[in-house]
Amino acid sequence: MSDPAADAETTLRTPRARARAQTIADIVRLGRDHLATQGAAALSLRAVARDLGVVSSAVYRYVANRDELLTLLLVDAYSELGDAVETAVNAMPERDFDGRFKALGRAVRTWALREPARYGLLFGSPVPGYKAPAGRTTPPGTRVIYSLIGILDGAYRAGALTAASRTAVVPSALSSDLESIRGELGLAVPDELLANGALVWTSLFGAVSFEVFGQYGADTFSAPEELFEHHLAVLAGMTGLGA
Repeated sequence: MSDPAADAETTLRTPRARARAQTIADIVRLGRDHLATQGAAALSLRAVARDLGVVSSAVYRYVANRDELLTLLLVDAYSELGDAVETAVNAMPERDFDGRFKALGRAVRTWALREPARYGLLFGSPVPGYKAPAGRTTPPGTRVIYSLIGILDGAYRAGALTAASRTAVVPSALSSDLESIRGELGLAVPDELLANGALVWTSLFGAVSFEVFGQYGADTFSAPEELFEHHLAVLAGMTGLGA
């Protein structure tokens, strides 16, 4: 039977394939630069072609249109964020669930503050006229939440959660949705933990977004890192991970 990974590797050994892959990588790199300086709504393949030093018609052989460029940038950013989170989480001991959760949160914040334009593309206002193709963006885009839920599920299976995670009754209307998530991901965590996990997820990214987009105000908090650490401690307690 043919090995798809081996076949792909063999294909990329050809000079033409390597040149194509390098050109697409250069287009993505320039797209990042334009994203940072001009914003997502103003992205232009013609401008990218100009900086690449080719005529615009040549670029369209690699990237069909602006929406395709946006998709490439989304996948690139989601993948880099996912890599940063997984590296941080895996650096912690396997059974240090509180430490792994906080490493995840810090990795998200660190990446977002370093890459505000790319974070904005992922979690800011939608780009007018663009609809992300789910088949290409959902797998990289769910890596962080899957890591988070994996930490909660691991802690639950290990009996490492405190009673703090089970203080609210989950509305019955959510039961079918939560059961679908549990079945899809092969989880053991009960409804209340999954519902809390959704709140932790949105709260984590809400805290990061407020900082990245300057929504606290310039003079409100003089110690934003300490504020974020406090938020992480509260969220860990909410899930039962905190001490």
